[in-house]
Amino acid sequence: MKTEDDSAGNTVLCEIRGRAGVITLNRPEALNALTHPMVRRIDEALSTWERDPAVEQVLIRGAGERGLCAGGDIRAIYDDAKAGATASVGFWHDEYRLNARIARCPTPYVALMDGIVMGGGVGVSAHGSVRVVTERSRVAMPETGIGFVPDVGGTYLLARAPGGLGTHLALTGAAVGAADAVLCGLADHFVPAARLEDLTAALAAAPVHEVLPRYAATPPLGELAGRRHWIDHCYAADTVEEIVERLLRHGDPAAKEAAETILAKSPTALKITLAALRRAAALGALEEVLAQEFRVSCRALVLPDLVEGIRAQVVDKDRNPRWSPAALEAVTDAEVERHFAPLGAGRELHFPQG
Repeated sequence: MKTEDDSAGNTVLCEIRGRAGVITLNRPEALNALTHPMVRRIDEALSTWERDPAVEQVLIRGAGERGLCAGGDIRAIYDDAKAGATASVGFWHDEYRLNARIARCPTPYVALMDGIVMGGGVGVSAHGSVRVVTERSRVAMPETGIGFVPDVGGTYLLARAPGGLGTHLALTGAAVGAADAVLCGLADHFVPAARLEDLTAALAAAPVHEVLPRYAATPPLGELAGRRHWIDHCYAADTVEEIVERLLRHGDPAAKEAAETILAKSPTALKITLAALRRAAALGALEEVLAQEFRVSCRALVLPDLVEGIRAQVVDKDRNPRWSPAALEAVTDAEVERHFAPLGAGRELHFPQG
């Protein structure tokens, strides 16, 4: 399969092994971060394999031992936003459509969520029908830390997590391990990392529903189940300010730590994220939520916090972003609402019918 960028043939490896179509994200030096050509190549592979009766299941994995995918190539988004360009809009357009394609894939879509799985990595895995985590998994939607808002269907997934868990993960950007990923509805099964190669080989020979029980195990204990008593109460508040106030008042050291983590994020991104989650919970299909996220992402591209957040975390790495505005109370309801307004004719995200 060819794309307009020949390098995609090296950064996404697509092959058929017996019954399985295997997609390997192959940028281990960049934690398999997604580029636009990579998104196109994955989509092209799925389009081809959906019509091939010999491909009974699809498997996606990451090269190297550090993770499936650390997300989109945010350095490219930084360069785009700083230059006032709009290449990122095209990237998100195709990426979000790919997320929807994965969710409605007619054959089992098996995602090996080993190691780091963040942002766009969640988008190419957690919408699949069979989601496998390991003891090395660290799953997160950390966008508020770079002045952005959870996307790739992240608000759809997190809005449907039990109680206040999704709001906690969205606002703090916290990474969770295997048990907590399953608890939050981001994964389904735990398989020890040492058995992934054997699992991959077995999937070439037999259906996933026959193979997986031989490899699945009980994950190590997580942390979030024991924190539901304060998470569910604190994150039920109507505003970010009240959430932070409840966390600080609660008395549990972990709640105080969560409040401090939230207060270090972009105030604008935090308020838009909470609004996006609450709206996503009321929307129906994933496609509706992705269309909402596309509006938010396009508008966030021109905000100062996105460039500043990536600068502080990735470019200069001083970990000292200067948010604008710097305080939650300075972010108006009108500014938040503006991010959800229609983009206009010909600019909205639409999905193929059927």
